[in-house]
Amino acid sequence: IGAAFGPIMFVWFLMIAVLGVAQLVNHPSILWALSPTYGFNLLVHYPNGFWLLGAVFLATTGAEALYSDLGHCGLENIRVSWVFVKTALILNYMGQGAWLISTRDAGRWAVGEAISKDVLPFFEMTPHWFLIPCILIATLATIIASQALITGSYTLISEALKLNFWPRVRVENPTDERGQIYIPSINWIIWACCCFIMIHFENSTNMQAAYGFSITIAMLMTTVLMANYMLYVRKWSLAIVAPILIIFLTVEISFFIANAAKFEKLWIMLLFGIALIAIMYIWHRATQISTHSTEFVSFKDNIPALKDLSADKTISKYATHLVYLTRAETPWEIEQKVMYSILSHQPKRADVYWFIHVQRTDQPYGLEYDVNELENDKVIRVDFRLGFRVNTTINIMFKKVVADMVTTHELDIASPYPSLSKYNLDADFRYVVLEPFLSFDDNTQGIDRFILKTYFTIKKIALSDERALGLDSSETTVEHIPLALNKDLNFDLKRIHLETNNVNINGV
Repeated sequence: IGAAFGPIMFVWFLMIAVLGVAQLVNHPSILWALSPTYGFNLLVHYPNGFWLLGAVFLATTGAEALYSDLGHCGLENIRVSWVFVKTALILNYMGQGAWLISTRDAGRWAVGEAISKDVLPFFEMTPHWFLIPCILIATLATIIASQALITGSYTLISEALKLNFWPRVRVENPTDERGQIYIPSINWIIWACCCFIMIHFENSTNMQAAYGFSITIAMLMTTVLMANYMLYVRKWSLAIVAPILIIFLTVEISFFIANAAKFEKLWIMLLFGIALIAIMYIWHRATQISTHSTEFVSFKDNIPALKDLSADKTISKYATHLVYLTRAETPWEIEQKVMYSILSHQPKRADVYWFIHVQRTDQPYGLEYDVNELENDKVIRVDFRLGFRVNTTINIMFKKVVADMVTTHELDIASPYPSLSKYNLDADFRYVVLEPFLSFDDNTQGIDRFILKTYFTIKKIALSDERALGLDSSETTVEHIPLALNKDLNFDLKRIHLETNNVNINGV
């Protein structure tokens, strides 16, 4: 991306710097505008000076993107390129001011007179012969800017998925490069939102106001996060953090008020933001409720039952190798619903029972695993330790683990059936994914009930656990297990005897 976009953006910023300097040489006194005294006088002495902050706010945007770009581009790249970018922007803004002075001196407009909205200083000060190339370069720069929004959205949703803040969606890796991802559903959502905004806002002025409003929200959130980082991570004292926080919040709240006042369709942006927050909160809260409702039992107490089930020839064999996923942090615990699925819900006889646990680490690209044989050649647990940016493809990872164990002679996966083993065929593997649902006999009330119902509604259109974990559908069985939360059986249910007349033993 850098190799493709970098030269174009370099040409764009170099072009706007040259266009600004070409006008700046005619009125170099415009450089006095860099003095903060002019801004101070505008706010203090001009009656409507404060409300002009909304009009000039777009000239200050861009700095907030540095925080997200650091993760993609690196600290040194940002430091070097931003000096060039900021200089080019200042030169162009000063050039536009110089052009306005030149046109005023030429009598095109008078002091105190409003300039027509149709007059665009940026293109007006461009030489006529260079206008078409200028528009083409500006269009390419706009496309690249939109690409930054798209890739940024992919990154945010990808991280939200790993933190259980977003419904599971399909994430594709178009290349072998780490971090290059494509999320089709998010791409369609962005397209639909862009079409809606263009149709509803109708003109660029409203879109600029919406952009300014959104950026001030992003700045305020960044400031709050920065304060939390300084207080709780760097352990700075409140006496140091408070003045910094007051300075930043004063500036940003001023911009926020000025932008909100000129935005007539503020409710749309608020509604959109509230919808995103609601989805993230509902998904995260429902995941917490589901996790807290999960009952764990002792694995040691259930191993004898697994051994007896495996040896019971009266039960049809479900699979040679049966694989379950578990959230139990320790090897000697297992979810009660997993044991219910194996022992009670259609007893599943197998030669070897596998239990896979996935743990996310603080490292971005960690890829480790550990194997514990809880019962020799009968019950095996595999713990994966994956970095937070590693895509979860359990099917491929587990096959790699099995291949390693075969290589080290820890495992024999030859088919146990004589008719197949003579052809050196491998044994069959079967995955079982437990899909919870909100049962009718659950009596959870209030906001938690609403959250769970909304959660399971969203889950129907989200990516299934089977696909999200990268499991082969031909080797996977999905079982629906009720989410047991509050089942109250303490109610009066009376048994009565119904008298029958002239009824024989056959019911005739």
